[in-house]
Amino acid sequence: MRITVDDAACVGHGRCYALAPDVFASDDFGHCTVLVPEIEAGSPLELGARQGAENCPERAITITD
Repeated sequence: MRITVDDAACVGHGRCYALAPDVFASDDFGHCTVLVPEIEAGSPLELGARQGAENCPERAITITD
């Protein structure tokens, strides 16, 4: 699966990196950055990536299987 962030949509709520700090981080402005842009299905990181995306209020995170 591939993870991308729409930089224009992200306003920096931080839910993604609070839920999955091994997958997401913040830049100098608090906006989301992706630490692991590609994750294998079944990886321990998959659940965190999906939780981070699902909890983004702006829906700025996209996961492509």
